[in-house]
Amino acid sequence: MVSFFKQKGQREKPDKQETDEKGQSKSKIPQYIDSYLKANLDIVKEKTGNSPDIIFRTLKTSQNPEIKVIILYVQGLIDSQSVTDFLIESIMENPQLKEKLLPHEVLEVISEDVVSLGGVETITEWEKLFLSLLSGDSIIFVDGINMALVASTKGGERRSVQEPSTNSVVRGSREAFTESNEINIALVRRIIKSPDLWIEPMKIGTVTKTDVSIMYINGIAKEGIVEEVKKRLKGINIDSILESGYIEQLIEDQVMTPFPTIDYTERPDRVAGNLLEGRVAIFVNGTPFVLLVPALFIQFFQSIEDYFARFDIASSIRVLRILIFFISLITPSLYVAATTFHQEIIPTKLLVIIAAQRETVPFPAVIETFIMEVIFELLREASIRMPKAIGSTMSIVGALVIGQTAVEAGIVSPAMVIIVSITAIASFATPSYAITISARLLRFVFIICAGTMGLYGVILIFFVLVVHLCSLRSFGVPYMSPLAPLNPEGLGDTFFRRPIWAFKDRPKFISSTHNLKREGNNQRPLPPTSRGMKTFNMKKGDGNESQK
Repeated sequence: MVSFFKQKGQREKPDKQETDEKGQSKSKIPQYIDSYLKANLDIVKEKTGNSPDIIFRTLKTSQNPEIKVIILYVQGLIDSQSVTDFLIESIMENPQLKEKLLPHEVLEVISEDVVSLGGVETITEWEKLFLSLLSGDSIIFVDGINMALVASTKGGERRSVQEPSTNSVVRGSREAFTESNEINIALVRRIIKSPDLWIEPMKIGTVTKTDVSIMYINGIAKEGIVEEVKKRLKGINIDSILESGYIEQLIEDQVMTPFPTIDYTERPDRVAGNLLEGRVAIFVNGTPFVLLVPALFIQFFQSIEDYFARFDIASSIRVLRILIFFISLITPSLYVAATTFHQEIIPTKLLVIIAAQRETVPFPAVIETFIMEVIFELLREASIRMPKAIGSTMSIVGALVIGQTAVEAGIVSPAMVIIVSITAIASFATPSYAITISARLLRFVFIICAGTMGLYGVILIFFVLVVHLCSLRSFGVPYMSPLAPLNPEGLGDTFFRRPIWAFKDRPKFISSTHNLKREGNNQRPLPPTSRGMKTFNMKKGDGNESQK
């Protein structure tokens, strides 16, 4: 007979418990599970606050009425079908459990003959029990035994694999990561079918116990980088990890920099490509964004689609992306410097037009630029936070209305509207959102320097920026490599992308020196005659083959 241990609607009020500085309960519980079933259930109720989603189900299976079996699980975290079919029904219908058995014999029969689920183990400590319970496993107690069985019944509602919302491509996979670590790891496993793809799980967060897994290809990833990743992750002592951004901020090399030193993506194919170059991926349960370390500056201008297209097309688009980044970074500052200090570099006819437009503008160029940039940033943030149905409409209409109204009111000049529009469009063309934010922040620094020192200020801050970039490291790897320090062999995948058949070696600064070889010799495609193949004799027109 199956019955609920507690009836619906009844809930005992837990005693008021003291908490420590981290908010955790200071109630003392024993380290090991007791053999007395009621004492164990009281501990579970006390520790969980008698929460209604903690379900107890009592099963009477043996002829000995004193022996009781209780299944404990968290509603919403388990697969209900698995619990019903493989636990409750199999225990109730097992003929061996109808006999008069001792408590340890009952537990042995359940563990060996009844539970047909994978991942069944025996535990004796309360800490491991609560961790398994709150991870979606089911706990089986037998009265008279000071241990419990843990059956893997993880389930519940999960988001299915969908098309990525970021890093969109025209040609490539349409699969994106979800919030489940198991699904995300499996998506990468489908691409890299190698036993050398190693995964090491760990739990971070004293309260959340978040599942974090690092993935790398043994023999390709540098051992020093892998060990450094493990060291930094194990050194995290924080109560909660709610997103991979927590991990990113706690393990990055440099804090005082606007540039990202850790990359992230929600595309499995991009993770696979970076793993094959020797990088390490960090999966965090509860987020579809996977971290990639180490990250290089040039990496943020690369798209996974670059490797699916011909090298000449991919190289042209990549050069365009880098040019667009600098356009979004310094275009407003160049306009301010030219109109304020260096009017001689502007063609005379264009200068007359700009001067006529600015005749009614009451603000200097630097203030005018700041006003327009701040307004555009407001529109950008508003369009992101608003519902999708009206977000895009509001941003377009808002930009048109405000721009036109501001020009007619004489607050800004038409030339400034054009400059800010070009800058905005350029900022959207960068494939990485993280590097786009960096350009948005640095743009204001360049505007201030241009408004105070003209082109000299722009050049000065640019050189300071280059020096800063060369000083950065990502897990010990130079951020500007292979440009600084210069590695001629690695320049084939920077501003330009060499053909796929010319990718002889992996990146020297990232991959293991024992496994730099990437492909065999003579991979360049050749015409059939060059390979000694037979061709059709087109002069005869009869389809007969002739050997050249």
